[in-house]
Amino acid sequence: MPSADAADATPAAAPPPRAAISHVIFDMDGLLLDTEGFYTAVQEKILARYGKVFDWSVKAKMMGKTTAESTRILFEECGLTGLLTPEQFLEEREIMLKELLPTCVPMPGVVRLIHHLHSNGIPLAIATGTHEHHFALKAQNHQEIFSLMHHIVTGDDPVVKAGKPSPDIFLAAMSRFESDVKPGNCLVFEDAPLGVAAAKTAGMYVFVPGYAYSPFDGILTFYYFFRHVVMVPDARLDVSHHKEADQVLSSLLDFNPRDWGLPPF
Repeated sequence: MPSADAADATPAAAPPPRAAISHVIFDMDGLLLDTEGFYTAVQEKILARYGKVFDWSVKAKMMGKTTAESTRILFEECGLTGLLTPEQFLEEREIMLKELLPTCVPMPGVVRLIHHLHSNGIPLAIATGTHEHHFALKAQNHQEIFSLMHHIVTGDDPVVKAGKPSPDIFLAAMSRFESDVKPGNCLVFEDAPLGVAAAKTAGMYVFVPGYAYSPFDGILTFYYFFRHVVMVPDARLDVSHHKEADQVLSSLLDFNPRDWGLPPF
């Protein structure tokens, strides 16, 4: 008969997974590649000439936005109107970014996670607000990551009519998988609050009973949401921006595939 001590030593059963995930969509900047610091450094350098400060309260509002929208926010928040034009700002920023972006490196845990998921047959995609020309600069030295993607959707893709928090880019990424993917089986990884919001509000015509108004076709239809979003935010982002995510991690090194019904490491 086993002793009480032996019984106490029996490991507790693992908790059930949060979901049965079959497909994964990743954001890119600040999640897969360490690029956000480049944008911050360049913008700080330009603003310093005008006696302006670029801080995280402004950056949080810009993260995930289109270039045009983030530039508008920067000018409004930092009072740049009349000091230089948006076109001048973007031209100067572009010169510096072209030198910096090819030097970016993967974020911790990225290569391990992507190779693990790919080797276990999980289809992967990227939904990034960055435009194609910047994507090429960032990705050129990281084909060990990007060659494993089923597809990549950039912010200037013709079907992406609006940037995050509009769900356009996640709808596009989901629709390009070969199989008929159920949103409830799709896991989104994001680092930015607007990206989390975009994933959460991506409407898909699927299986749960109940009608709702869909802004994507203007009629009453079956409406669904991405229910599963993992956020890996910068440590400097205020925690108030974490609340919409289903799981918040400090690094992809902390991600446990078992939590989501994925093959374990």
